Amino acid sequence: MTSKEAVTLGSAGLSMIDVVRVARHDARLELDPAALAGVAESRAVIDRFANDPEPHYGISTGFGALATTFIDADRRAQLQVSLVRSHAAGTGPEVEREVVRALMALRLATLMTGRTGVRPETAQTYAAILNAGITPVVREYGSLGCSGDLAPLAHCALAAMGEGEVRDADGELVPAAQALAAAGIEPVRLAEKEGLALINGTDGMLGMLVLAAHDLERLWRTADVAAAMSVEALLGTDAAFAADLQALRPHPGQQASAANLRALLDGSAIMASHRGPECTRVQDAYSLRCAPQVHGAARDTLAHAQSVATAELASAIDNPVVTLDGRVESNGNFHGAPIGYVLDFLAIPVADVASMSERRTDRLLDRARSQGLPPFLAHEVGVDSGLMIAQYAAAGIVSELKRLAVPASVDSIPSSAMQEDHVSMGWHAARKLRRGIDGLERVLAIEVLAASRALDLRAPLEPAPATAVVRDLVREHVEGHGPDRFLSPEIDAVVELVRSGAVLEAATAVVGELA
Repeated sequence: MTSKEAVTLGSAGLSMIDVVRVARHDARLELDPAALAGVAESRAVIDRFANDPEPHYGISTGFGALATTFIDADRRAQLQVSLVRSHAAGTGPEVEREVVRALMALRLATLMTGRTGVRPETAQTYAAILNAGITPVVREYGSLGCSGDLAPLAHCALAAMGEGEVRDADGELVPAAQALAAAGIEPVRLAEKEGLALINGTDGMLGMLVLAAHDLERLWRTADVAAAMSVEALLGTDAAFAADLQALRPHPGQQASAANLRALLDGSAIMASHRGPECTRVQDAYSLRCAPQVHGAARDTLAHAQSVATAELASAIDNPVVTLDGRVESNGNFHGAPIGYVLDFLAIPVADVASMSERRTDRLLDRARSQGLPPFLAHEVGVDSGLMIAQYAAAGIVSELKRLAVPASVDSIPSSAMQEDHVSMGWHAARKLRRGIDGLERVLAIEVLAASRALDLRAPLEPAPATAVVRDLVREHVEGHGPDRFLSPEIDAVVELVRSGAVLEAATAVVGELA
């Protein structure tokens, strides 16, 4: 299935890769008719309770701290509209398009479970907005990650009502009513409970977790590529990566990373040049020797986070919720703690993998530790600075990543007149993880840039076929060793090679898929 092929959304929700396809690659969403029929059945339950003289939370009452306030039937439509308008209170910079699309797609997935009580036409409107490429403007601040991502989801619901601002398919900022009209989409007129159902979910933090996991799958493998290039360029040893040594500590991620390093370094004339008895080096520094341990722990952390994401993708998050036996019950499933914890958890290996990468870069530039390479990989020592300040950039990013690794999820702050007295801060954990991933990409790119230059300087000895092809890819975009040049564009060019997956794809074209 390609990114552009339609994704069918039924009652079972979306897979992680489906979320990526819809959010990042504009895959079309098609709603399963059987699931829509289930949505209609649960809506009938809501309609029955709406006609009950007894109050029912979210249907005929206010919300949150106002849950005991009964709302007359003729005011309930206004109640839902007022809920969305008042909760669309985000502020700050616009959130990225892919995040908003993930947010909307995941809310739609919950609507399609039939557990929220919305009308089928409301779900269909969300699908139409996504398929038209319309993106509601969602702001950076507004969610505490409890009662779901309220403000971000409210901005999306507001757009579905034909209010607020959106980006159209061309990226132009326009009024929501104008964008919907141009796409032939009728604005939603909210009925009982629908406003609540549209804003009460963990969809923002979950969407960012799914996107982050997708990116980290690539980046952990790219880190292995960068490490292999540095080990090779520093005349390190691959003996520590031997399978029997790794088996003594059977963490699955560690064994996968070590296997990658062995494959990437296979066939290296540089490595072969110092394997004889004349080599007196017994062991390498930790940033080389312990790469499988650190990169492997990152993999295992990601595997845990993915298990949490998978469970959340199979969830129906709303409050109240329509149960399978036709009850409408209040619950606490909207609390973002499970997602917030793993978002925070992932920020630690992001910082640590980047930190180890920066240490390898620094070693490549230090003539006291680089095994004969020129200081800072400079062309004319004393006149040229080489990659000196590129390492400064990596070090500055790593320092920032360490601050971003401080958990957000322990920083609960009460709200809603103490009704919501313990919140997850999962949205904030997700936002800082996205910044962390950007930093990791840049640090790895600087290592690849430095290692490529160092491999050139080991000529006439040839690197391994896998590392050589990555070096050659870099050379297509960045000139080789020579007098100092404007360095910033060269760094950015390699960052794009890392971010696009080109570095990883070049290596895997030689050795096959990495673990």
